[in-house]
Amino acid sequence: MAFLRFLMLLALIVWIGGIIFFAFVEAPTLFTVLPTTRMAGDVVSASLAKLHWIGLICGLIFLSCSLLYNQLRRARMKPLAASHILVVLMIVLTAFSQFSVTPKMRDLRGQLQAVDNLPWNDSGRLQFDRLHAWSTRLEGSVLLVGLGVAAVTARRFGSN
Repeated sequence: MAFLRFLMLLALIVWIGGIIFFAFVEAPTLFTVLPTTRMAGDVVSASLAKLHWIGLICGLIFLSCSLLYNQLRRARMKPLAASHILVVLMIVLTAFSQFSVTPKMRDLRGQLQAVDNLPWNDSGRLQFDRLHAWSTRLEGSVLLVGLGVAAVTARRFGSN
């Protein structure tokens, strides 16, 4: 049982910690130290894809360990528990970003060459900026929901 709780907490820590590191350390640093925004964007795009895969795997680990924990502890899985619903939401948001928004951004960046050199009213730049805003909102939402899962999980383990 303790090992299942450890895996659940580790999955949350890795996923939420990865998002925090990416958003507040890696991405801003790359855009300040690399010579072009194109290079920074290439690294950020590759890192974001890896972060999404980490999140998807961590979400599945959390769900499977949590369901098994409930089965062993309470003799029922409780698939509609708040933490499970929230983690599924995190997985869905991450998958949408990974398989819908991110590929569109990558393709558009490839077509536009240097987004920063385009006029503010260029249709390609406007489309890229909209996609970037969606990407940021999705990642922020996953982070906030993940913090909610952490709070629910802490309360759950505190009552055991």
